[in-house]
Amino acid sequence: MAMFLSIGDFSRATHMTIKTLRHYHKIGLLEPADIDPHTGYRRYATGQIPAAQVIRRFRALDMPLEEIQAVLSADDLATRNTRISAHLSRLEDALGRTQHAVNSLRDLLSPKAIETSSPIEHRVVPATGAAAIDDTVDANDAMAWALGALGELYACLSAQNIDPSGTAGGVFHDDFFTQHCGRMTIFVPCAQPVRDLGRVTSVEIPAAELAIIQHTGPHSEVDRSYGALATHVTRHALAVEGPLREYYLVNQRDTPDTSQWRTEICWPVFQTAA
Repeated sequence: MAMFLSIGDFSRATHMTIKTLRHYHKIGLLEPADIDPHTGYRRYATGQIPAAQVIRRFRALDMPLEEIQAVLSADDLATRNTRISAHLSRLEDALGRTQHAVNSLRDLLSPKAIETSSPIEHRVVPATGAAAIDDTVDANDAMAWALGALGELYACLSAQNIDPSGTAGGVFHDDFFTQHCGRMTIFVPCAQPVRDLGRVTSVEIPAAELAIIQHTGPHSEVDRSYGALATHVTRHALAVEGPLREYYLVNQRDTPDTSQWRTEICWPVFQTAA
């Protein structure tokens, strides 16, 4: 014979509030074993306690209710385990991002963080012919978009038997920074014009004099180098209007090790060289 608990006793047994149990009943996640047709009182079977305990632990891991429902309703163990593993992987990714942010903040707060940026140089860059992809991009999607654009550019050059003549780069207009959604151009220099194909067009990257700092490491930390460069340019009253640039000396196409990535960040400045 099944043994039943009132909703209050089931609440005490599972450490779930009555409000929570009613909500889970409403959405079909944890339905009472019996409902009195006259009073509407809910009763739960003792055999439902393990399911409630599983739900509590999934919620402690921030698993959405619909995903918990999908796990509990899985027809076989393999499907259930796959869904659980997917959520655990997301948690591990989030934990990694949190740990990285914590380490970065501690580094910023340390005394040595004040003067650890790379040296800044000035360089005159001539006008350069290039194959390019230009679009309006959300800043949150910029990294993935840039990698996709680079892959498409190199494939297009290869298909047309054109060798790159320099380091790939990006041009970022003001709204990309100020609105976190703006015009972005990814380019690969090449000595001869590329035939337009798909998103790829032939462009000329204009000449400029640039203040340049080299950033080493992942792009999630690139704001520190931008800050150091902006401080230098402002301190010396060199800033002029114009889009910022990046040159990708070592990037994800070269190595998955983000500590090895090297990016030149370039700020346009007044003409100071002869």
